[in-house]
Amino acid sequence: MEATLFQTLVQIESNSLPQAPKRAVPRTYPAVPQRDNDIELKSLTRVSVAPTPPGVSTPHGERDLEMSAPNTPGESLSDPMSTFEILPGLTDPPMNKFRFASCCFQNFLSGINDSAPGALIPFIETYYNIGYATVSLIFIGNALGYIAAAPFVDAIRMRLGRAKTCSLASICMALGFLPLLAAAPFPAIVVGYFFIGFGSAVNQAIGNGRAPGILSFGDANFLSVKVFTANLKNGTVLLGVLHGSYGIGGIIGPLIATSIVSNLGANAWNRFYALVVSIAVVNAAFYLWAFWNYENETAATETTLAVSSSGGQTTTAPRAELSAMLRAFKSRVVLLGATFIFAYQGAEVSISGWVISFLIATRNGDPSYIGNVTSGFWGGITLGRFVLSPIGARFGEKRFVYFLTVGAAVFQLLVWFVPNIIGEAVSLAVVGLLLGPIYPCAATVFTRNLSRQEQVSGLGVISAFGSSGGAVAPFTTGLLAQAAGTFVLHPIAIALFGAMLVCWFILPTTRKRTE
Repeated sequence: MEATLFQTLVQIESNSLPQAPKRAVPRTYPAVPQRDNDIELKSLTRVSVAPTPPGVSTPHGERDLEMSAPNTPGESLSDPMSTFEILPGLTDPPMNKFRFASCCFQNFLSGINDSAPGALIPFIETYYNIGYATVSLIFIGNALGYIAAAPFVDAIRMRLGRAKTCSLASICMALGFLPLLAAAPFPAIVVGYFFIGFGSAVNQAIGNGRAPGILSFGDANFLSVKVFTANLKNGTVLLGVLHGSYGIGGIIGPLIATSIVSNLGANAWNRFYALVVSIAVVNAAFYLWAFWNYENETAATETTLAVSSSGGQTTTAPRAELSAMLRAFKSRVVLLGATFIFAYQGAEVSISGWVISFLIATRNGDPSYIGNVTSGFWGGITLGRFVLSPIGARFGEKRFVYFLTVGAAVFQLLVWFVPNIIGEAVSLAVVGLLLGPIYPCAATVFTRNLSRQEQVSGLGVISAFGSSGGAVAPFTTGLLAQAAGTFVLHPIAIALFGAMLVCWFILPTTRKRTE
């Protein structure tokens, strides 16, 4: 889900960049000696305006130098008389508040889905009598579903519409949860996670506004994947709430799963998914109702924006977009960014998925209660993004990420070497607190280091290849844990933190924009 944050930031930042002021319109005054109209004005502007023909006075409505103003995101540089774009609000039209709520519920469900496996893996292993290596296949299934959704999201949305697409995605997630609810044979569980990943990817792409992964080429056209949340008034604040709902789901998921197991027994782990299936079905109906007339309400606005953003052309050339995507592989920033996010996602998912198994196997933790530790980790991530991210903007994102990464490695060492479950739970929560702001800070730095022409393709590569770390690292951890023990989680996590520091050190200093 976090992979789509990059593209949202690109669109928000690109819309907020200052534009060059329009050239002053020359005026002719009979009582004043006339001078060259171009004196000192050529160096002040990039946008030229046709000079007034000799002997013709400028209409009263034209703006002179003192009255000139920079263009806004809703104003076309080629059309001096263009008007401002009026963004819809959370209550204008009134259905938007229900649409935003449905997006938050979808993210809440995704948070539950991503955090619960860490608490349930020990019981799944016992129930199916399988080892760490085999059970880690669920991470591969989930990631493959996410990647498989990339080339189809926009095509499905254009054919079915937003309402039916996201409703179908929620039903797809519900179908993926059914083998878990029925405690079906383990291969069916892995296939179920594929459908869960596919549905979750579609929901996140539509709610955040972009199809995930490198195979989604529609971003070159602003309207090919319409951003809903980011295009509301106070979109940045609402995006924070949207991603905060994901964090809340991450906190609640392990708590509910652990409570069910502790009260009903280890073999009742599958009953947790009765709740999750119910939420998915309710979300499907809620989203279908909330967005049913969305395309009809926004059709006129989207047509206007598409013409304005493409200079009269409403389509983009897929071949040109593919070429831009391939050129991104030659960018040093893109390659380092993809490696950095690969290590970050790998460390985050590995810790969340395997720390409970470590505490049970090495610290003799009670499986019926130890699952709550994962909630502390996700709570730290959520709190860090809301509380520490603004500090990074003041302190400087580049230096702040050094501090956060080193701090996370130190507290991860405490989880490894301090033989006390309470102390380890607190240390793990601090690890989450320090990891939380790294993603948004890194997104800001990557965006600043890429030109506006490179941002769409470059950040698409970073998010696609970087997110694969969330499958490769936990799967590798499971393989090594099978051979050596669950303690391998910690050296793997610390090695990934080290890789992050190396990439961050080599990353070029943030350049000053010239666009």
